[in-house]
Amino acid sequence: MAFGDLLEKVGSAGPFQLLCVLLLTAPALLIASHNLVQNFSAASPEHQCRPLPPGTNASWVGNTTAAHGVLSLVPSPEQRCRLVGTRGQHPRPNGSLGRAGETEPCQDGWYYDRSTFSSTIVTEWDLVCDLGPLPALAQTLFMAGVLLGALLFGVFSDRFGRRVILLCSLLLVAVMGTGAALSSDFLTYCAFRLLSGVGLSGFLLNYICLSLEWVPTKSRALVVTWLSYCSTAGQVVLAGLAYGIRDWRWLQLAISIPFFIFFLCAWWIPESARWLIVNHRPAMALSNLQRVARINRKQLGGDSISLEMLEKVGGSPTGKSTCSCLHLFRTPAMRRISCCLMSVSFSTNLAYFGLSMDLPAFGLDIFLVQTFFGAIDILAKMACALALSYFGRRAIQASSLILAGVFLLGNIPVPREMLMVRLALVVLGKGCLAASSVCSYLYGGELFPTAVRQTGTGFTTVMARLGGMVAPVVLVAGQQFPFLPLVIFGVAPVMSGIAACFLPEMHNVPLLDTIEEVENRARRKGEEAIAGETMAHIVHSTRI
Repeated sequence: MAFGDLLEKVGSAGPFQLLCVLLLTAPALLIASHNLVQNFSAASPEHQCRPLPPGTNASWVGNTTAAHGVLSLVPSPEQRCRLVGTRGQHPRPNGSLGRAGETEPCQDGWYYDRSTFSSTIVTEWDLVCDLGPLPALAQTLFMAGVLLGALLFGVFSDRFGRRVILLCSLLLVAVMGTGAALSSDFLTYCAFRLLSGVGLSGFLLNYICLSLEWVPTKSRALVVTWLSYCSTAGQVVLAGLAYGIRDWRWLQLAISIPFFIFFLCAWWIPESARWLIVNHRPAMALSNLQRVARINRKQLGGDSISLEMLEKVGGSPTGKSTCSCLHLFRTPAMRRISCCLMSVSFSTNLAYFGLSMDLPAFGLDIFLVQTFFGAIDILAKMACALALSYFGRRAIQASSLILAGVFLLGNIPVPREMLMVRLALVVLGKGCLAASSVCSYLYGGELFPTAVRQTGTGFTTVMARLGGMVAPVVLVAGQQFPFLPLVIFGVAPVMSGIAACFLPEMHNVPLLDTIEEVENRARRKGEEAIAGETMAHIVHSTRI
C-alpha cells in the first residue's frame, strides 16, 4: 500500500489540509517584505553637503529652503558628495592649497530630503558617496544568510523533521528581524539581517514541503500556487506598509513582530507522516494520521491503519535513512535532476531580484512600481497555475524561462527615451520569471524523493540565493556598463530554460520516496524510449 492510499483513508483534502495551508499562508505574506524591504528602508534620498562654517572658501551650488519643516534640495552632482573649489588655487580648510577642480569630502555631513522617508539606514548612518555601495552589501549579506540557511536547514530538515525546523525558523526570523530594527550601527544591522535570512530560508524550505506531503497528488499544483500567490501578494502588502510607515525602524518591526505570532500558531501543525514513515518512526506517524482522521471526521479510516501497514510502506525498519547531500549527485537520474534544478533556481532568482531591486531605474514613484510589480506577478502566477494543469511541469518551466530571457534581451536595443516600451518588456519578463518561480517550487518538491527532498530543495535554494547575491553586484556594475544587467538577466534564463527540457515530467505522477524509485523510473523511461525508436525503425523498414 502506498502512502497516498493511507492519506485517502484519513482524508486527503479535508479541514486538516485547509487549516494547515492557511496557517502557512500568513507568514508567506511577509516573505517578500523581508526580501525586498531594503527598497524602502535603504532608499537614498536627495542629499547635499552641509554648509561649512563662515569664512570657508568653497562655492555653494544649488539652494536649500525650509517649507513646513521639510528641506527642499536641488543639489548639483558634485555637491551631493563633495565640496568643489572654484577655478584657480584656493586654501583648503586645513590651510593647504588645492588645485583647480580638486574636491574634498563633505566636512560637516549631509542634509537629506525627508519629504518621502523620515528615516532610512542611508540617512541614519550617512551611507552616501564613498559609502554608497554599503546598502547593496547589506542586501547581499541577507541573501548570504538565506544561502547559509539553505545549506543547514535542508540537511537538518531531512534528518530531524520538517516541523522542528519550521518552528526554529519562524522564531529566528522574529528575533533577528526585531534585532535589525533595534540596531545601533550598520555592522550590527548587517549581522541581524544575515541571521534573519538564515531563518527565512528555513521557513521557505519547509512551508511548501509540509504542504506537499499532506495533500494528494491532484492538489499539489493548486496548493503550491496558492502559497505562491500569498508570497506575491506580500509585495503589495510591503508597498502598503512602506507607504504608511516612513521610518525604517518601525517598518522593520512591522514585518518582524508578526513572526512571534506565526511561531505560536505553527505548534498546531503536525510532523509530516510521510517523513516519519520513510525514517522508520511508524508509531508517531500512526498517531499523526489518526489525528488527521479525527479532524477530517474519518475516524474509521484512521482506526483501520496499523503499525504493520506503516512498516510495509516504509520498507525495512533497520534504522533511519542514511541519505546525504552526496546522494543528489551519485546516480545518473538524480544528478541530472539536481544540476538542472540548480541552474533553474540560480537564473530565475538572479534575474527576478535584479529587476525587483532596481525600482528607481523606471523614474516612477517607487510605491507605485512595487505595487505594479506585485500585481503583475499575481496575474502571471494565475496563468501559470492554469497552464500547469493542462500542459505539465516541464513545458511551463522551460518556456517561461526562455520567454523571460527573450523579453529582457529585447529591451537592449530599445532607446532609453522609449520608457513605456522598455517598461512593458521588463514587466513581461518579470511576469515570466514569476511563473518560473511557481513552477520550480512545485517541480523541485515533486522531483526529489522524500528521503532527500529537503536536502535537494536546500541545494536548489542555495543556488537561488547565490543568484540573489549576485544580482546587486550586477546592478552596481551596471552603473559603469548600462547594458550589462539586461544581458546577464536575459542570457541566464534562456540557458537554464534549455536545461529544464532535460527534466522528467511530473504531471499527475505520485511523489516518489526513495532514490531507487527515481532511478528505476528513469531506467523505465529510457527502455520505453529505446523500444519506441526500435518500433519506429521496424515500421519504417517495413514500408520501404
